[in-house]
Amino acid sequence: MSCAFFPAVSGEILVGNKSADTVWRLSLEDGRKLGEFPTQPGPHEIVVSHDGATALVANYGTGDKPGHTLSVLDLRGSAAPRIIDLGRHGRPHGLRFLPGDREALATTEASQHLLRVDIASGKIVAEIALGAGKGHMVAVAADGKTAYVTKVDRGTVSRIDLSTNAKTDEVDAGKGAEGIAVRPGSGEVWVSNREADSVTVHDPRTLAIRDTLPSPGFPIRVVFTADGRQALVSNARAATLSVFDAKRKKSLATVELTRADAQYRDTMLGRAALPIGVIADPKRPRVYVAISGGDEIAVIDRKTWKPVAQWKTGREPDALALSLGGK
Repeated sequence: MSCAFFPAVSGEILVGNKSADTVWRLSLEDGRKLGEFPTQPGPHEIVVSHDGATALVANYGTGDKPGHTLSVLDLRGSAAPRIIDLGRHGRPHGLRFLPGDREALATTEASQHLLRVDIASGKIVAEIALGAGKGHMVAVAADGKTAYVTKVDRGTVSRIDLSTNAKTDEVDAGKGAEGIAVRPGSGEVWVSNREADSVTVHDPRTLAIRDTLPSPGFPIRVVFTADGRQALVSNARAATLSVFDAKRKKSLATVELTRADAQYRDTMLGRAALPIGVIADPKRPRVYVAISGGDEIAVIDRKTWKPVAQWKTGREPDALALSLGGK
């Protein structure tokens, strides 16, 4: 399908292809491939610096071979990807840049830590113990002073004080707590609980649950539109995207992501579309969803909440990130 009716704005979307060990660069104009970066095995998450110049990739590893590196990608020049070795800290997954872009946070499931990493030197500047369970995804408050980490195996969310580099709280969220995001303008912490088929909304200071919203079908990621008005939840088993009015805590739409004419392959949830990564474009009325079982991105029109295009990716797309100052 054509996306010609969308305004022409520069930028690109980065796609982590887990089974191909690559990150593809796709034009936000029409999804054409602009290039690709090699990664180390199992690129699971991607984040882009606030200035749009650098991307970080968590190389999780595959099977019984845990990864222990981050890839640093140059989005503005021609430098080859640089590798940051995390040493004893294996299975890096969740990533976030801190304000200023000098440091980033990375969860490491194998060592049960949240790391603060200096990007320029590649050195670990703080090792924050998370306790029992595997810290999976991480989100950061707008002021950069607090981080929040989910643990799928324990169904919890933790609060980390970045001024002292210590965990202060850990509370139940829901079974299979995985996706996490801080709602812009409010500080609320939203968690998608994949086995509980729910999204919980937490107080940013106490982590007390303020609201619980149903999101059936293995809700695996939660993100917000740039203005914080809408929450987007990818439901992996149901192959849907739940759209919520984030202020009113009400459902707005459910977007069906399975295509009748598509050929899907076997995934961790059977032969299925398996949507995972999701991101909202702050400059266009679009949402992008990685269809892991179909090796494509679904492009969704936010005005109608309907898919309007499919863009080809590499094998098993998962993580998505935007660079709005791209080529």
